[in-house]
Amino acid sequence: MRDQESGRSVGAERRLSTKEAAALLGVKPETVYAYVSRGQLSSRREPGGRGSTFAAAEVEALARRNRRESGTGTASGAESSVRTRITLIDTDRYYFRGVDAVELAARHTYEEVAEWLWTGRLRPGAAFHAPDAPVAAARRAVDALPEHAGPTDRLRVAAAAAATADPLRFDLSEAAVLGTARALVPTLVAALPPVAPGHRDEGPLARRLWGRLSGRPADEASLKVLDRALSLLADHDLAASTLAVRVAASARAHAYAAVSAGLGVIEGPLHGAASGLAHRLLLEVLDQGSAAPVITDELRAGRRVPGLGHRLYPGEDPRARALFALLEEIPAAAPALAAARDIVATTARHTPLHANVDLALAVFTASSGMPATAGETIFAVARTAGWIAHALEEYGEDPLRMRPSGTYVGPRPPRPLPGRGEEAHGGRGGW
Repeated sequence: MRDQESGRSVGAERRLSTKEAAALLGVKPETVYAYVSRGQLSSRREPGGRGSTFAAAEVEALARRNRRESGTGTASGAESSVRTRITLIDTDRYYFRGVDAVELAARHTYEEVAEWLWTGRLRPGAAFHAPDAPVAAARRAVDALPEHAGPTDRLRVAAAAAATADPLRFDLSEAAVLGTARALVPTLVAALPPVAPGHRDEGPLARRLWGRLSGRPADEASLKVLDRALSLLADHDLAASTLAVRVAASARAHAYAAVSAGLGVIEGPLHGAASGLAHRLLLEVLDQGSAAPVITDELRAGRRVPGLGHRLYPGEDPRARALFALLEEIPAAAPALAAARDIVATTARHTPLHANVDLALAVFTASSGMPATAGETIFAVARTAGWIAHALEEYGEDPLRMRPSGTYVGPRPPRPLPGRGEEAHGGRGGW
């Protein structure tokens, strides 16, 4: 039976000409054939026909995918952007809940800044204390790790162990999560092994953390830098680790698990571990006495010079600027500061890049007798506050709102079932 108007068999697959497919896709006819060559579209030449034809359903599906990729639509209820009231980055400044973050960090301790991020309210004199049970569980787990375990390994294990000691961890109410937050941050610090014997866990969080990073006595000027670094690094909008935290919270993972998701991402050399690379570079410059040969080796090897440039700041990273100003007041930091300036000036002959917070952290850790991994520890502990703020915010949104659809670019189905030993790419494997 045939349709009287089109002459097409009733129930037959509807097919489009090249011109019709191009119009539906909003592209030129040449682009339609490019889709065919890339395997995104299949064509067929009809008997007696002068050109190729395309399955209408397949063309329509490709048009929908193209619209999703161009941001004109979403799928599966997923959101193309994340609503947040926590951090705004604007030119060369950034803000925590509308307040200049650098000014906030200059006037308040890390604990007070964390409370502001979590609640939008300041708690003067806020102090975090870790309960005995989660600290004991976290320390046992951390102590069982091999000696070569890195700081993020320890923090990740500590977070998981502390969760097992909290029977209320699945309560996602704001009050319960805030209680978890105020206990988890100091628990992570307490789980790290002290560097100097006889270290006592008392006083502000920065003082407790110092004893786990350096064997030197803590002077007030250095503690001020450490506390300021924690506050400045507490959040930075949707960095990779923060996005991971929000995805976990969107699935209603508890706060410990959400923080663990962030710790899993932060270990990358392009994120939390970047300060360690800058630390090592700084020590090499101090050893050589000049940045020129060190920068030459980095560029010759095709490596990016660590500690320089930031994709969100066209000028100097405001966090670096604030820390460098404090480090100027510490005589012991003078050689490392001079080396950092040499790195910036030498690299500027090739590419005009400003110092970022990783280089500022490297100056602090190198001049304080801390290992190269200390910056990673500071970053992770600091960012825990921001992660929890984002988890709290995400718990108030629709669940699973961050579920993007994949854009499938594999072979077009249907394909025959693979034979025994056949590889996924279509070749034959061994027995």
